[in-house]
Amino acid sequence: MRLSRWAITATCALSFLVCLHAQAETEAATDPTAATPASTGSSAQTQSEQASANQIVRSSEPALRPGEIRITGVGNDSALNIAILLTFLTLIPSILLCITPFARLLVVFHFLRQALGLQTTPSNQTLIGLSLILTFFVMQPVGATIVHDSVEPFQAGKISAIRALTRAESPVHDFMLRYVREKDLALFVDLTKEPRPHDAKDISMRVLVPAYIISELRAGFEIGAMLFLPFLIIDMVVASITTSIGMFQLPPVVISTPVKLLLFVMVDGWNLVIGSLMKNFA
Repeated sequence: MRLSRWAITATCALSFLVCLHAQAETEAATDPTAATPASTGSSAQTQSEQASANQIVRSSEPALRPGEIRITGVGNDSALNIAILLTFLTLIPSILLCITPFARLLVVFHFLRQALGLQTTPSNQTLIGLSLILTFFVMQPVGATIVHDSVEPFQAGKISAIRALTRAESPVHDFMLRYVREKDLALFVDLTKEPRPHDAKDISMRVLVPAYIISELRAGFEIGAMLFLPFLIIDMVVASITTSIGMFQLPPVVISTPVKLLLFVMVDGWNLVIGSLMKNFA
């Protein structure tokens, strides 16, 4: 009985050792670090083959076309590119307000509508659309210069993106410099603690852009105040007439608004206002 127990125990121990030996051989066969000197050459050959395959994959990628911007490692259709594009699109209205006469035109049109006594006619969408169209009309020569000097050479691969951005900045800088006030420039030069520029070309965009916005707002308010004066005189005359004849129950606006509209149409007001605005940028 004891012998049979010892035989069973010895058989189990032997089976366990055989299993351990088989498992060790399997791990040695699958472990790349446990290669023998004979297999070292084959592993080096495998690595060289893999490197050549990677080189073939890289060479099969399409070449960078002129004007194309590619972010390495994330792909052309990645979420990062989409986020950058959407961020740039959201900044376009702010850029348009900062470096174009859009703000001046919109302020003038709002003052004109208020002077006529009209609250919602023309609508805000109409005034904004008219301001945008006139802005494109004024900025068309600047845009043509940017396309010729910056965009086309960049698309052709003749200049880098940084160089193209520098070339595009120069026409916009010259445009804003023609309509900015020296007083506003001096204000922001003092605020930024920058040295006094020796030439107009030395003024940085950091100083020029806010000074240009203030100058445009001031010009818009000046034109709006001048437009307000004739219509204000009409309101005062109508109010004095209605008061003198005892028409206290009838608001003067009810009478003055048609009179102002009739006067504005008779003198071809839109032609005069827009013509004067455009001549300022000629």
